[in-house]
Amino acid sequence: MDFEKRLESAIQRGQRQRSAQGAADAARALSEEELRNLHSSARINLSEHIEAGLKKLADHFLGFRFETILDDTGWGARISRDDVAFGHSRSEPAAKRSATSFVTESITTRRAENYYSRFQMVVKPYSEKAKIVEIAAKGTIRNKEVLTRSHFHLLTELNERALADSLDNWMIQYAEKFAAQE
Repeated sequence: MDFEKRLESAIQRGQRQRSAQGAADAARALSEEELRNLHSSARINLSEHIEAGLKKLADHFLGFRFETILDDTGWGARISRDDVAFGHSRSEPAAKRSATSFVTESITTRRAENYYSRFQMVVKPYSEKAKIVEIAAKGTIRNKEVLTRSHFHLLTELNERALADSLDNWMIQYAEKFAAQE
């Protein structure tokens, strides 16, 4: 076979590969409605996973209240707990006048301090521009933010198991931090 025939044959093979690749890409491309449905399905599954996990977390630490979140920030759940702690006692001298002299005694005061602990996880709403499934978490322990996480997957490359594993890891991190502070 001479060079000219081999060259033409190679060009034809390349063109067939390109058209086959284009057909495969077109078949893989999802319509906007399919993307919305995929996001909705993932949102439902992940928000149920969040609810189940946060209910278990709240069961391990007394005093946490569980709430479902369904608003413009997303779908998910939150656990919260308010604590009151009494500060160290302080002695303040107080002068009392008696008939003969001043008597000094100390008055002990205790100051109550309020602390809140919260942990919230949500699946963010669908975005036509981004076409992703995004999950976000925020945790506060005794008025201090200790955990802020965000993770996303493109809808065309969605891996719900990986997102659920991220959620589990975040819940475990929060539980460990809360147990260390309690």
